[in-house]
Amino acid sequence: MNPNDVPSYVAFRGERLLAEGELRSVVAAIKPLVDRGEAGVLVFDCASQQVDFDLRGSLADALARLPADPLSSEPVDGGVPRGRGRPKLGVVAREVTLLPRHWEWLGRQRGGASVALRRLVDEARRTSADTDRLRAAQEAAHRFMTVMAGDRPDYEEAARALFAGERDKFARCTQAWPADIRDHARRLAQPSWLPG
Repeated sequence: MNPNDVPSYVAFRGERLLAEGELRSVVAAIKPLVDRGEAGVLVFDCASQQVDFDLRGSLADALARLPADPLSSEPVDGGVPRGRGRPKLGVVAREVTLLPRHWEWLGRQRGGASVALRRLVDEARRTSADTDRLRAAQEAAHRFMTVMAGDRPDYEEAARALFAGERDKFARCTQAWPADIRDHARRLAQPSWLPG
């Protein structure tokens, strides 16, 4: 794995990185610890959201209960009654609330409101891709740092450096942290430092 690539999942126990990679391999690595009653195992996804799993029973039982594709960006059903939208094309119907002037403008666009909205969203995604990538990296690094290093020396300075884009200062502030925590925080923050 490239040191700058963020794994799908990581598991920590205290200051130590226990496992990283796909969900099934991480669960297989932490299951024996949970079975022995060892506490303090934390699992994070690639966006540094903490995740919990039902690890009761055998490893096969725990693996069978895992979601098929938990990091998929596709909603399971989006809360939309069946039959709406165009599910075969991946279209999901949802409610959008706009002011009358917005509906009037959308109604005058070529292809109607849905086509115009899709076109606007696609354009916004293209023009904000770099900003979105930067913000996502900063937020993931910050979430992880808050949980794993919130009580460490220079945490607040490291957080300020992260959001200010000060790579060298961030590196200095995290230098004294436990190696696994420091290295993962830096890996999460790495996209923040890359140019456009």
